[in-house]
Amino acid sequence: MNNDSKRVFEALDWASSILEEANCETRVGQLLMQYVLDVDYTHLVMAMQDEVAAADLQKFEEAVHTHIGGMPVQYITHHEEFYGRSFYVDENVLIPRPETEELVHYSLQRMRKLFGHDDIQVADIGTGSGAIAISMKKECAKLHVTATDISAAALAVAKRNAEALEADVQFLEGDLTAPIAHQKWDVVLSNPPYIAQSEVAVMDDSVIKHEPHTALFAEENGLILYRKLAENLPALMNRPGLIGVEIGYLQGNAVAGFFRQHVEHAKVEVVKDMFGQDRMVFCELTK
Repeated sequence: MNNDSKRVFEALDWASSILEEANCETRVGQLLMQYVLDVDYTHLVMAMQDEVAAADLQKFEEAVHTHIGGMPVQYITHHEEFYGRSFYVDENVLIPRPETEELVHYSLQRMRKLFGHDDIQVADIGTGSGAIAISMKKECAKLHVTATDISAAALAVAKRNAEALEADVQFLEGDLTAPIAHQKWDVVLSNPPYIAQSEVAVMDDSVIKHEPHTALFAEENGLILYRKLAENLPALMNRPGLIGVEIGYLQGNAVAGFFRQHVEHAKVEVVKDMFGQDRMVFCELTK
């Protein structure tokens, strides 16, 4: 597309055509135009006949080509929705997924049944963008939430999101349980790296090339961090207590086995996601 004067609908038509040719979702054009013009969908519709400024048109064209080149749209717009809220994301953190929203939902549901009070100590291990920790705090303001990550860059993103969403969350840098070993916890949640290196060949290039590998891949066929969590968390948990982790869809039996082996007096359950795939393991500590 040349940079002659274009109205919004004409620019979107061009984007839709080129995105379709590249086997990309045509809706990305709308999202990128909203980003460039800094408007929501309603105002975009109202602006369809408006002329796009030359600088905005160039920015839009570059954004479309960047996406066609493999960059996820969320990293271009620095935005993703999670649990009804807008989160800033960049290439230092994973893009929050809908499946992780289910971890938040089911955790809150189980907490209401397990605890007779709201004065609950919650830890989110490997917080990334802060999506889990911040969502938990926003959904239940009385929770005391701590979020950890081994990556200082990821923590910077999480802190930015907490500030923007006015969520009072404590952030600690460190590996797995090390930053939270100073106290006991009622709830520990985690969406750790769980992809085996052998799965690289079948993964989408946009994920491999752009999302942080330290947040994606794990040794022992993707299971090492679950094993370590199962070994280390029991000594840090109050009773009653709740541990909830997101898993790969083939890891349910193995991860549940770790918690059954290492956590005494516990109810361990594998929970499926909205697509019917094993996606979460919950470990309820009864005494």
